Formats: sequence, C-alpha cells, structure tokens
Amino acid sequence: MSMKRNLLLISLAFVMTLSACEALPVFGKEKFARKPISGYGQLVPVTEQRNALQHFITETLTGPHGTYTNLQETDQNSEVATGHEVLSESAGLLMRYYALTGQKDKFEAQWQLAKRTFDAPTGLSYRYSPKLNKKFTDNATVDDFRILRALDEAGKAFQTDAYKKDLAYYGDKLYTYNVSQSRLHDFYDETYAMTNSFITLCYIDVASMELLPVSDRKKRALETDMLEIMHGGYLSDSFPFYQTRYDFKLKAYQSEQINSVESLLTILNLAEIGEAKPASLQWIKAQVTVGTLVGAYDRNGKPLNDVHSTAIYAITAMIGSVTKDQQLYNESITKMNAFQNHTQGSQLNGGFGDELAQQAYSFDNAMALLAYVY
Repeated sequence: MSMKRNLLLISLAFVMTLSACEALPVFGKEKFARKPISGYGQLVPVTEQRNALQHFITETLTGPHGTYTNLQETDQNSEVATGHEVLSESAGLLMRYYALTGQKDKFEAQWQLAKRTFDAPTGLSYRYSPKLNKKFTDNATVDDFRILRALDEAGKAFQTDAYKKDLAYYGDKLYTYNVSQSRLHDFYDETYAMTNSFITLCYIDVASMELLPVSDRKKRALETDMLEIMHGGYLSDSFPFYQTRYDFKLKAYQSEQINSVESLLTILNLAEIGEAKPASLQWIKAQVTVGTLVGAYDRNGKPLNDVHSTAIYAITAMIGSVTKDQQLYNESITKMNAFQNHTQGSQLNGGFGDELAQQAYSFDNAMALLAYVY
C-alpha cells in the first residue's frame, strides 16, 4: 500500500474516528463567537442515566492510558483504531464534559493523562496503541480543536488561567502544522512532514478557530476561506446535508456516501456560529420526531442503511440545545436513551453498546455523555 493511500485511509478513519515561551498572545475580538450552550441538559431529568454512563466509561471502558476505542479487545494492528487503543478524540470529549459539569479534579486528571499519552513534537497524536506501545505520528484537526475548546471551557468554568499556556502551545502547533495558505487540513504527519490534500467538512470548527493564538488577520482569512468551503458543500434544500470533503488540488467536493454523523457535526459547527440553514434544522427535527434518521444516505437523500446510532441522536440533541429548540433536544435524548443498557450485572450496564457482542465504542459513549449536559 502506497504512503499516499495509507495517509488517505488514516484521514478518513478519524471521524469513525506555540512554541513554549513565557509571553502569551493577546487574542482579538471574536468574529464568530460561540453561542452560549442553552443548558437543556440541566433541565431534562437524566441524572441517573448520566451518572450510570459516566461510571461505565470511567470504570469499564477506561484503562491506564485512556478510554478504550472499543470494549472488545483486538490485536491493535488495523488501519483504524480498534480494541483497547485510545484516541485523543475521547480525551477531548471527556474533558469538555468535565468542564461543563464543573468536575475540576477529573478534568485535570484527564488532561494530564491526555498529555502523557498523546503529546508529540508537532502537537497531539490522534491515537495510541498500548499493546504495540505505538504513538501514531498523525494528529487530527477535529480532535485538537475539541481539546483546545475544552481547555478554554475549563478556564472559564474553574475561573483559572492555569490552562492558557497549554491552549496557546497546542493551538500554535495546530496552526503551524495543519494550516497553509489559509487552508485547514485534516492532519499532519510528522514522519513524512506532510499534510493531506483535502479537508473533511466536519473538521471545520469555525468557533474553535477563535482560540488559535494567531493574529486577527490570519484568523479572519482562515475562517472566511473555510466557512466558504463549508457552505459550498451544501447538497440541497430537499436533502439539506453536506458533502464529505473538499480537495484543494482538484478544487472539488467528494463524497462516496453521505455519513450522517459527519453531516450532523458540520451542521452543529455551523449552528454554534449561528449559520446553520433553516432547511437543515427542519429536516433533522422531522427525521428525529418520527425516528427515521439513519446512518448513511446517497447524495439525493436515499437511505443506504437502517442504522440508528447513539452518536446520531447525541449530535441532534446538541444541535437542539445550541439552536434553542428544546423539543428537538428532548426527543433526541429520548431516542438516544433507548440504546442505553440497564441490565444489572452486565459489563455494559450504564453504557451504550451491543451486549451480545460485548462491544461498546468510545465515540458513541462519550458523545452521549456530552449530550446529557449540553
């Protein structure tokens, strides 16, 4: 397998899946300020479910290096993360959860563990295999943005400047290695000193770009160019989802199929800066209400499977919260809760997964946990 194809496979798998110095930069006024989270998670009575899920993740789905990608162990030798490998994705999701729930000690412990596990010369590795003692040499832009946001949220929640230096340090690394000519790339590989040639649209977290420790001019250029690419990937009002990626060299959008998790994350990113299309929000709400939102579609909106996943409803709940649509939030949480395991004595009790196969994925569970408090 060629290096180029290898890197392409790694990049596509991510969704499934400042130089150190004393002086910190002064951040300019935010153009795309994040909309305040509505806090519907504090209004819906899900404390019991949330506590059970937190216990499952921390006591069953977590090992000495972080949260397992899957409860079911593997040889950890696949192109994508499997088994008890750990991802910076999971660390960022849990950090956001601990910040939003005011769990200062748990946030600090999670961040210190994440640094020990994922810190790399060019930023943060996206994946670590304990069995192979292998830290992968790629980062993932979407996961790095999530960690930057968690550090910012923790500083505000705990009223401390303790995380500003780390935020600036890793934010600088992200901009230095993953941005070129006002273009954001999925990953940077330090082994080959290269990025990929495209951006996956759901990686474009415009609101979190405001946290990058660069000049306003550089931020505005990056945000403007990437927002244009996001909007250009819109499919249609009849099927208001988004293309998967944009190739800079080909100047073209590409999608083998439309993955719902990816498009929903794109819509969530747009909603957080007040730019989600009304057609998207209306379509999502209609599908959630009748329970017909599935995992994948063709570009005309034809369902390609009958998969109803935890993560899908977790993301639609977050969209409901950000857009202040409590009905969408409530219905999404209700649909999501139907997947939670409540079997006493089961290893999966409190978690989201397949009890028969004894499989539970970190993304589903961590996204559900975050949705409970959005």
